[in-house]
Amino acid sequence: MKKASILFLQGVIMLIGIVAIVILIRFPSTEGRAQHLDIFSIYTDPFILYGYATSMPFFITLYNTLKLLRLIGQNNAFSLNAVMTLRRIKYCAIVLSSLIVIAGVYIRIFHNKDDDPAGFLALCILTTFITLIVFTAVSVFEKIVGNGVDIKSENEQLHLKLKK
Repeated sequence: MKKASILFLQGVIMLIGIVAIVILIRFPSTEGRAQHLDIFSIYTDPFILYGYATSMPFFITLYNTLKLLRLIGQNNAFSLNAVMTLRRIKYCAIVLSSLIVIAGVYIRIFHNKDDDPAGFLALCILTTFITLIVFTAVSVFEKIVGNGVDIKSENEQLHLKLKK
């Protein structure tokens, strides 16, 4: 991959992270259950804290994606380090989708009877679906890169035997 493409993708990943942080900081004070709370109460609300805890696998995934792009830029796409990075991304997708499902179930069971949780549940379904797509794609990439690492190591061993 060309350096410009990798830099562009890294910039996009950084922009996604910055937008996510801005949303996490700004959104709780403007919407829903925390709309009429003071600044201290907003950030001590258990559901908002759960949202922040849930965002951690997302940011870990973004970091690992940047790490993977760096490895690709260094021509180390078929390395054990790349396989481990893909595996971490895969695990974060599983954790994130599980945490989103738990939040959706919680809201479905314990929501205020005057509220309609349909919008939140639709977002839960959509984001769970997206994380499962990411999980599937990363699983395929992990298998491909793992096979590439195996082939690369076999070729290096064969090359060493031929030198002797």
